[in-house]
Amino acid sequence: MERVRIGIIGIGNMGTVHALYLKAGDVPNAELTAVCDINPERLKWAKENLGESVQLFDNADAFFASKAMDAVMIATPHYFHPPMAIQSLRQGYHTLIEKPAGVYTRQVREMNEVAEKSGRVFGIMYNQRTNPVYQKVRDLVKSGELGEIKRTIWIITNWYRSQSYYDSGGWRATWAGEGGGVLLNQDPHQLDLWQWMCGMPKRVRAFCAFGKYHNIEVEDDVTGYVEYENGATGLFVTSTGESPGTNRFEISADRGKLVIEDGKVTFWRLRVPERQFNAEYKGGFGEPECWKCEIPIWGKASEHRGITSNWVQAILKGTPLLAPGVEGINGLQISNAMHLSAWTDSWVDIPVDEELFYQKLQEKIKTSTFKKVAENRTFNIEGTF
Repeated sequence: MERVRIGIIGIGNMGTVHALYLKAGDVPNAELTAVCDINPERLKWAKENLGESVQLFDNADAFFASKAMDAVMIATPHYFHPPMAIQSLRQGYHTLIEKPAGVYTRQVREMNEVAEKSGRVFGIMYNQRTNPVYQKVRDLVKSGELGEIKRTIWIITNWYRSQSYYDSGGWRATWAGEGGGVLLNQDPHQLDLWQWMCGMPKRVRAFCAFGKYHNIEVEDDVTGYVEYENGATGLFVTSTGESPGTNRFEISADRGKLVIEDGKVTFWRLRVPERQFNAEYKGGFGEPECWKCEIPIWGKASEHRGITSNWVQAILKGTPLLAPGVEGINGLQISNAMHLSAWTDSWVDIPVDEELFYQKLQEKIKTSTFKKVAENRTFNIEGTF
């Protein structure tokens, strides 16, 4: 195989982005050959903008049966990611899913099991892993340059969304249609990066405000506290109701402190590790000598095109995936734990109790009295896309 023929299922906001850069030839050795959507208006758009060479489908079964592609990108609403990926993988297609991996870990674990047996290349659109800033931070942590982590703090409140955004689709900001709010829609990238750079926490205590700033039934403001196996702690603060917002990530460790903000990485590096200084220093007041270092960052984030290109090269040449699909469950573990902690007003261990989470989510769906007025289509999560 010299070129990968790609089909996209779901050509809403993100599916359209993927379709356009593929059609423009921005991904080497790849071509867009098919798209699928249940909305006639989206198929009309595809016909007008993607050309006659791209086959159009309004039914998922026909799309997968067509063999019009070698690989499939899944850009449907959240609940459909795992079942569509399972169908795609079982029918022999290399598969790339949009974030999040799914809504609940039980569903994602089943998807991962199919992927691992499939022999196909399975990726997830964690495009922020292409950002050299976060790659450098991961390197500093994993190499031991920072020493043992003591605390992580991520304030990510620059996800402002207006009411009209939530009103733009019947599935948005509902338990039945989206399965969550800011944690599941906006924050999967940060939750993934958090664990990718610093490791998984062992337990979570979170406080979620549901519809605090918007007429929605899911969370739009969250403060989560986590504990790690080594005794370190972490804080995650997020919202879609603050403007202007903040995106600041801080890691305190034995050898100093990292601050990531405005695309820069600043390292306050201790000449002597704090634990060593604490044990050896006899002068009473005093602290380790500290150097402020601006960490050089090279390159630019290749974003969605980068993840897609990496996936294509993994298919053609066996290049290691930057964002393996099976790792999508990690960030979801954290968001599921935060939801469950808020629902039960208690600490939640990781791995999360997936049966209890699923039970509580179904209760939210069944007891919902929220009436969604939307400008776009709605979805039945039990039906076929």
